[in-house]
Amino acid sequence: MVASSPGRPSSVPHVVVVGGGISGLAAAHALLHPGVGAGDGDGGAVGGDGGDRDGEPIVTVTVREAQRQLGGKIRTSPFAGLPAVDEGPDAFLARVPWATALADRLGMMPDMTSPAVGAAAVWWDGLHRLPEGLLLGMPTDIVALARSKLISWPGKVRAATEVLRPRTSLDGDSIGAFVRARFGDEVHERLVDPLVGSIYAADTDRFSLAAVVQIADLAAAHRSVLLAARHRPAPPAGPVFHAPRLGMAQFVSATADAVAARGGVILADAPCTSLEPDGIGWRVDGEYADAVVLACPAAQAARLVPAGSAADGLRSIGYADVVIVTVAVPLTEWPERLHGLSGYLVPKPAQHLVTAVSFASQKWAHWRTEESMILRISLGRDGLPVMGLQDDRLVDAAIAETSEHIQVALRPSEVRITRWERAFPQYRPHHHDHVRRIAGALPRTLVLAGASYHGIGIPACVRSGESAATTVLAAVATAT
Repeated sequence: MVASSPGRPSSVPHVVVVGGGISGLAAAHALLHPGVGAGDGDGGAVGGDGGDRDGEPIVTVTVREAQRQLGGKIRTSPFAGLPAVDEGPDAFLARVPWATALADRLGMMPDMTSPAVGAAAVWWDGLHRLPEGLLLGMPTDIVALARSKLISWPGKVRAATEVLRPRTSLDGDSIGAFVRARFGDEVHERLVDPLVGSIYAADTDRFSLAAVVQIADLAAAHRSVLLAARHRPAPPAGPVFHAPRLGMAQFVSATADAVAARGGVILADAPCTSLEPDGIGWRVDGEYADAVVLACPAAQAARLVPAGSAADGLRSIGYADVVIVTVAVPLTEWPERLHGLSGYLVPKPAQHLVTAVSFASQKWAHWRTEESMILRISLGRDGLPVMGLQDDRLVDAAIAETSEHIQVALRPSEVRITRWERAFPQYRPHHHDHVRRIAGALPRTLVLAGASYHGIGIPACVRSGESAATTVLAAVATAT
């Protein structure tokens, strides 16, 4: 505990978390469960029965969320007779620890499911299944690549020369520049850019290599990616992805419930409009806080932090907008030749508006019905704006382009449009250095968390929130 100071209404430190997405809720959960999680490399202590084994909270916590519902870019709603179909992310990566560990602590793992099929394709003048042995699109098995019709023979020969090429400098920190130098333009444009670009809504020529750890680690391990891949450990057994059967919003609500059960206060429809220093603490819209976690997008954080280099740096972080058009089409019109596929990606040179299509009812067994096939069609990315288009234009493009790609005249029985404005922060080269400079310009009791800063994806957001909680607890413990 810290002693009372002028302006502090209580001897118990109070922390305000600005943002009720999964980053903010993970931060609040970790603040109220000291010694659990904390964003460490192994995901923290996890109780096998889902229960928390930690002491009493040493701070009080208030979470403020500007929207009427929690979750940020996580949203689940009924669709086509199903009770819960995700409008944003539909799963989280299981092979990194942070989201899985939190779900375990919340007692959610018995209710998790995993994709029923994992085979995906790329559309390049027809659908081509992804070759075996890819790491986010980068070949690790040149023989498997040679069997694929997706890459031309000149492209395959160029890729095979990767083992002969001198080490490529990583100083430019661009995924595109690195992959083009190692494997050539075709591998980048038809494999790596579609895969990584679909995950991050990115133009990978302008995206940080260091931010995609799987590729960055392989790039740093050896002169040759193909040679380094020979020594790469086999992936762990078990599912690649986890998803709650009631949708990703169930993960949000379970985390929020755990925060509330420990005395945390969660305020929805409560935007933060002012953040002012008050002695060694802060005033958040007049409410005193010993420390603040800004678990909100960089654009919002820039309006709150004190003017200066941190605010300027936050404003410079860019975003990409995306739209997801979810459709239900008659199952009787779905061709057997598409069975076994989870969906497909569209490489940038072949894109109009559609960048990826998920065959959601094939990917997820719990989204199957006897009447309909559900597709989730993604439109837009960095450099491909879609937010200014009217709904009918977006739906027409989604249906027409997907129909052309799969050679089926889609006739949807139900359509849902979800607009995600500023959904994906764009990690330009040297993003992590940029964020370190921003964080270094802030007081120790004002901490950033979330996708804008430390990693895109639910596990990275959980880790960022837990790490912010660790930093805050250390800061308030040493305050005088």
